[in-house]
Amino acid sequence: MTTRTVLVSGAGIAGPSAAHWLHRGGYRVTVVESAPALRPGGQAVDFRGEQVKLLAAMGVLDEIRRYETAMGDQTVLGLDGRPVLTAPGAAWSGEVEILRGDLARILYEHTAAHTEYVFGDRVTSLTETADGVEVTFHRGAPRKFDLVVGADGVHSGVRAAAFGPEPGFRSDLGFGIAGFTAPNHLGLDHTSIMYNEPGRGLSVGSHRLPDRLHVNLVFAADGVEFHRRTAVEQSRLIAQLFADTGWETPKLLEALPGADDLYVDSISQIHLDRWSKGRVVLLGDAAWCAGPGGSGTGLAMMGAQVLAGELAAAGGDHVTAFARYEQRLRKPAAIGQKNGKGSGNFLAPRTAAKIRGRNRAYRMLSTRLFGSILLKMTDRAANALEYREYPALDSSHRGTRLAPGHEVGHS
Repeated sequence: MTTRTVLVSGAGIAGPSAAHWLHRGGYRVTVVESAPALRPGGQAVDFRGEQVKLLAAMGVLDEIRRYETAMGDQTVLGLDGRPVLTAPGAAWSGEVEILRGDLARILYEHTAAHTEYVFGDRVTSLTETADGVEVTFHRGAPRKFDLVVGADGVHSGVRAAAFGPEPGFRSDLGFGIAGFTAPNHLGLDHTSIMYNEPGRGLSVGSHRLPDRLHVNLVFAADGVEFHRRTAVEQSRLIAQLFADTGWETPKLLEALPGADDLYVDSISQIHLDRWSKGRVVLLGDAAWCAGPGGSGTGLAMMGAQVLAGELAAAGGDHVTAFARYEQRLRKPAAIGQKNGKGSGNFLAPRTAAKIRGRNRAYRMLSTRLFGSILLKMTDRAANALEYREYPALDSSHRGTRLAPGHEVGHS
């Protein structure tokens, strides 16, 4: 019997997670990534409850714990730059928290022995035939696969090729988000600070690397287009948007020109009537991007296991498997999107009065009496999907490796 093949677009988090589980289901997996290498840095992502069970089942939980942020409390500053409250780190860090870049590297290393990775290339067209999908690439030669998985984020090229232009599915929530690293001139140690001015929010923290600060920015940005800008243009945009912001902002912005891990984008959600079309299926942000607070990373990893599990349970019948996959994921994705919809207004309230109101609510929720409410809110999206084992994901496939010289492909 010929081994079935799958092309996965995206080597962030969802893509390598899909590679792990699809390999367990007997597929030969190729992952194509537009970036020339793994992307470093990025925001911290946390896992809770059912998602931690998944990490253990994948065999990566111990490695993730070795690189966890172990963040402590967060100090929230008032408009005058003075502390107004301290929020418990457990509310935001979950059971385990790790930088997105560290997680991507762990998942890559966990799958590289049995997955062909092609960096520096992207899908340009998809043509379905009776027995597969013919794929053309920006740089590489055309190839044919049994199935294609779009795990390439909110700006998914697979989604554009199979379903149509992005504007038809993307809803911008009126805010932008940015992140980069800077020298730790504040001397923070496994703690973070949040500061706001109307329509702008900064969160800075330091954890595993004591000399580095992780800077996260959220800002009101109605009508601003981020995706088509170059890295230099994005850096200038952030510098302009925060040029007159107080507290330590000017010092933090000094690191922008030399930041090699700058990330800038809109806070958006993706809504589609269906997540599959023929032999093509979407996963993670490409299908249901929720935005900050929507537990998107954990749900994408959970979704990868469900997708592979349903394919294995259906004996490779992709029509049946894709329908069952979507049936299990629709409600959890909707919960995540509901949680993420108000993230911009929470992280960067548009007026001074709304900042003060947010801080009052935050202070109340940080008390022991109301802390359980906050934890329930943050846990809701993470536990929206129950982890279930799929016996059809035969563990005998774990030992399959690529031939020497094919572990990482470069076009």
